[in-house]
Amino acid sequence: MNAIAQLALKASVKGAGAIALTLSDAGVAALRLAGEPWLWLGLGCYVVSVGVWILALSRVEVSIAYPMLSIGYVVNAVAAWAWLGESMSLTKVGGIGIIVLGVFVLARS
Repeated sequence: MNAIAQLALKASVKGAGAIALTLSDAGVAALRLAGEPWLWLGLGCYVVSVGVWILALSRVEVSIAYPMLSIGYVVNAVAAWAWLGESMSLTKVGGIGIIVLGVFVLARS
């Protein structure tokens, strides 16, 4: 759910470019973003994600559960490449492989 939230938030600002860090620009950006369905989908996914996270923590040690969140980086990188057209370099693929290996080792412990 976190990965979906991140992708939806990125989609909500994709056409806007960089948002200036001034008070007047922040108000304009906030009003524009309030009308973006992707923003609301992303925020909704965060709400669901917190609920799922609480359920997970009630069943699994945090020392196991928290590192498993890194799979979200893998999902996010692949989805951003496929859906948003972001780059997927050999270095990124190598990093993703290391994450997958780490999660596999952790899951086996």
